[in-house]
Amino acid sequence: MSSYLQFDQVSKNFPGVKALKSVSFEAQAGTVHGLLGENGAGKSTLLKILGGQYRPDGGRLLIAGKECRFNSAADAISAGIAVIHQELQYVPELTVAENVLLGRLPQKFGLVDKRKARHLVAERLAAIGVDLDPDARLADLSIAQRQMVEICKAVLQDAQVIAFDEPTSSLSHRESEILFRLIRDLREAGRVIIYISHRLEELYALCDACTIFRDGRKIVTHKVMNDVPKEMLISDMVGRELDDIYDYRTRALSEERLVVKGLAGEKLPVGQEFSMRGGEVLGFFGLVGAGRSEMMRLLYGADKRSPESSVRLDGIEVSRAGPAAAIDAGIVLCPEDRKEQGILAQASVAENINISCRRNGLLGGLFIRNQREAALADQFIQRLKIKTPNREQEIRLLSGGNQQKVILARWLAEPDLKVLILDEPTRGIDVGAKNEIYRIIREVAERGCCVIVVSSELPEVLGIADRVIVMREGRISGQLERAQATEAAVLSLALPDMQLT
Repeated sequence: MSSYLQFDQVSKNFPGVKALKSVSFEAQAGTVHGLLGENGAGKSTLLKILGGQYRPDGGRLLIAGKECRFNSAADAISAGIAVIHQELQYVPELTVAENVLLGRLPQKFGLVDKRKARHLVAERLAAIGVDLDPDARLADLSIAQRQMVEICKAVLQDAQVIAFDEPTSSLSHRESEILFRLIRDLREAGRVIIYISHRLEELYALCDACTIFRDGRKIVTHKVMNDVPKEMLISDMVGRELDDIYDYRTRALSEERLVVKGLAGEKLPVGQEFSMRGGEVLGFFGLVGAGRSEMMRLLYGADKRSPESSVRLDGIEVSRAGPAAAIDAGIVLCPEDRKEQGILAQASVAENINISCRRNGLLGGLFIRNQREAALADQFIQRLKIKTPNREQEIRLLSGGNQQKVILARWLAEPDLKVLILDEPTRGIDVGAKNEIYRIIREVAERGCCVIVVSSELPEVLGIADRVIVMREGRISGQLERAQATEAAVLSLALPDMQLT
């Protein structure tokens, strides 16, 4: 097999950060090459250079032996490169067909031929097994459906090099299987596939070879992925041994603190109920679309609760007046979609951390407030090991995992935190950062707070939760104490018709 894609001593610098430091490796035609490393290691930066969004400050990119210098994403696309980024690139007000064919829309008499576009996209979607309405607006689709649109766009470009950055982070099991089949078909067709994921089982299932990054440097390239033990990969990535990533510890639980009854709303029409004791970590599991996120948004007040709904915290009814009332009561939410619902993209790390707790005594004179906010931001940057050159860095320039830590810092800075809701807290986050987030969850629970963790990763739920609630089709289908929460038991509640052996 020939070496089709080569990175030769590629470097990239940002103010105060050396994102890539003389990185060299190559990928063969007809193979899947995995990129591994902690958040901020440089993987996504490399893909943005490949996709023409960034220009390298040093080194060369070679395609089929020819040096390429891209001034834009359009240049990269013209060279046969498609990149599907972790932070999706789409136009929400356009349809599925328009997004898939953006820049290549068919025309008739100088106008967009919408009928032809719809027919073309519908035909291709059906061929690859994706059930999406070509006329649906992207704004009306779930995150998982938008991810599939991005994947379809790349496949339909007929690119020779296709790069995926955490493509399954929001996909259901069925959608992931469709993606894996597509990738294997593309490999058989002789394409070069670059695949970034923090899910090691995916990498072992798909990748022929892998390159590991740490702190902007290439650590090693393993030419045969399946010859490398999992423990060696993790050690290469984080630079240390991680014996038990979850590090679960039992703790004494206090009296019942959170009582939810008849919780319902427009997107969760059937009332649901559960309760929590102080110090408890409660895991919510279910397939994509089971209603977990909808329940959390109702609990937090982001969506309107029905009049019959009741949320009581420490014996006091929590007002239905929206998120502000929930925060005042001590209930906070780290949302599933951190880009759209969690961060202030153009604001600094410090402002994102301080934005909520400003109402709690950090006001006063401007000079005093700025001093206190700076000190608070620095405290949490150090405590949560947020990788940023300084507190004034715009949060949009941080990796997804570090953005997640900033949102966590925002709520941990709340002096009256009582209920911490984490919706997919480790989506797209590396194994080292996961370990740190699990530590934070444990520390919050040990303070006597209630912690709710919503996750699509069953091992994560089983690893960190004291108790597991399973949802299916908008309803709670069962609850399991930690000792009874086996993989088979949880899946039997999530998929009642599934035959488990």
